[in-house]
Amino acid sequence: MSKSSKRLYLIPVLSKALDILELLQNEGEPMSLEAIHRRTRVSKTTVYRVLKTFAHRGYLARSSDGLYRVVSKPKKLRFGFAAQSAEMPFSVEVTESLKAAAIAVGVDLVVLDNKYDAATAIQNAEEFVRSKVDLVIEFQVEEQAAPVIADKIAAAGIPMIAIDIPHPHATFFGVDNYRVGYEAGQLLATHAAHHFGGKADWILGLDLPEAGLLVQSRITGAFEGIRSSMQEIPVECFVRIDGRGMRDKSRKLVSEFLERHPKDKRILIAAANDTSALGALDAVRALKREKQVAIVGQDSIPEALDELRKPSSPLIGTISHEAASYGAHLVHIGLSLLNGATVPPYNYVEHRVVTRETLD
Repeated sequence: MSKSSKRLYLIPVLSKALDILELLQNEGEPMSLEAIHRRTRVSKTTVYRVLKTFAHRGYLARSSDGLYRVVSKPKKLRFGFAAQSAEMPFSVEVTESLKAAAIAVGVDLVVLDNKYDAATAIQNAEEFVRSKVDLVIEFQVEEQAAPVIADKIAAAGIPMIAIDIPHPHATFFGVDNYRVGYEAGQLLATHAAHHFGGKADWILGLDLPEAGLLVQSRITGAFEGIRSSMQEIPVECFVRIDGRGMRDKSRKLVSEFLERHPKDKRILIAAANDTSALGALDAVRALKREKQVAIVGQDSIPEALDELRKPSSPLIGTISHEAASYGAHLVHIGLSLLNGATVPPYNYVEHRVVTRETLD
């Protein structure tokens, strides 16, 4: 028999882990780390990490005196995640972050796409109820759909976490909307001080009314951030436009506004998200008014970051909501809720101002 036919394709650390589990199963009584180390001759460090992993995944239990015993494996938890839209870059990044976090802790994740549509979001909520998931993580933009979704989930006795848009009965997770808006406004005011002589003809807020007052406070905050440094600007120069967070709609509305004001050369735009900000940028470029406009978005999606790398771009900044961190936070909150731990009703993620200077 050749050497290749005798080769065993084994994973050493997995074999050691199974040795430890089988020892505990065969003994049928609790054992200490030291006893397991002596019996298996596996290093104490490896034994410690294997025991911690098995305990975390529910295969073992550790008593108050430090002994480990085998327990019946609990049903694997299933979280339902209703993603905002597979076509929205920020939503995609949150989805990938949550998938990775669920895998890391051994939670099954059922992902459905809300498609940026209220009716679809309601249908997805009904599907989660039919599927009897253990917890729902909801990410949808329509404030009017929130109570309908929340009622269906609550009636089924399923805990829910709502991302960015508050839902009745749900634990909130997302950014501090007013604060991220305020910091975007301060960034625009600083740009006006350096490039527009400290003045502005118009301040546009590309708003998202459908999402409700909490998300609208991004624009409220942006306007206050500008007023804090530019107090002489008349109130009528602040204009809110419903860009709905969509690129094409924002492009059309900003284009129409700029065409109505061809002589105004100091315009500041605060957008509710980067997708809307990029729509405004499309309009500014098409009308060749790059030097007359400054734009700040929210979310730090890849295309916005690429745009920031261009020295002459009217997009001067974006507020990162640290989407890559969402998954770990959401899974932690979800497990805490299911374990009966006390969880604050509002949980805020860290955010960060990103400019051309701080990008790298």
